[in-house]
Amino acid sequence: MSEPGAPAPRDPSGSTTVVEVRALSKHFAKVQAVNDVTFDIHRGEIFGILGPNGSGKTTTIRVLCGLMTPTSGTAKVAGFDVATQSEEVKSHIGYMSQAFGLYRDLTTEENLRFYGGLYGLESRLDERIAWARERMMLGEIMDRMVLPLSGGQKQRLALGCAMLHQPPVLFLDEPTAGVDPGARRLFWKIIRSLAAEGTTIIVTTHYMDEAEHFDRLAFLSKGHLTAVGTPEEVRSSFGKGLSLEDIFVQLQEQST
Repeated sequence: MSEPGAPAPRDPSGSTTVVEVRALSKHFAKVQAVNDVTFDIHRGEIFGILGPNGSGKTTTIRVLCGLMTPTSGTAKVAGFDVATQSEEVKSHIGYMSQAFGLYRDLTTEENLRFYGGLYGLESRLDERIAWARERMMLGEIMDRMVLPLSGGQKQRLALGCAMLHQPPVLFLDEPTAGVDPGARRLFWKIIRSLAAEGTTIIVTTHYMDEAEHFDRLAFLSKGHLTAVGTPEEVRSSFGKGLSLEDIFVQLQEQST
């Protein structure tokens, strides 16, 4: 989904690897939620982590966000170890859930100012709010309460809040669930532009038509990594003639 002709910017070391996962496992008592998972995610990629319920994708995301410590293996996000530098990881990521996490009794601008305060933006706050207003197309709703806003408007506001502190890595958890097709299209236009500028974006979704346009993706099933690569590479690994939706349904049936 990255814009044509917009290579991901490199850091001084020349590396474009932003997320590095090596033999990652997470167990809860006798439940092995994630088992020996390995993959890399590069700067400026839109990368999907997909799988049916119980596949381990939510646990993987929580580990990568520094919210859980892995049982074994390692993971680094933006150069920080999730097990030993979880606070640094949290300060270098943005996170947007399908619940949006907005305060419904505040206006759009008040939500932005609240999150900007949490991020400690202080002298940069007005500048970043102006950025969110323009980039997320919030101009007409800055003074409106959040509660009556449409799903698409709340979605763009939540994205603006998540990106106020300019994190290099953005996590989107089912970001377009319950949003109409027009709002989904506008949302992904914004996401593509962020990726083209170098933001690394990690997405979970049940919309396989969206996943078909990701740069790369990983399919999980019962805690195991079953495939990783471009959509075309993943489809090929499961057999000719299968769509990502076919693969998702196949894994879902195997997990029940």
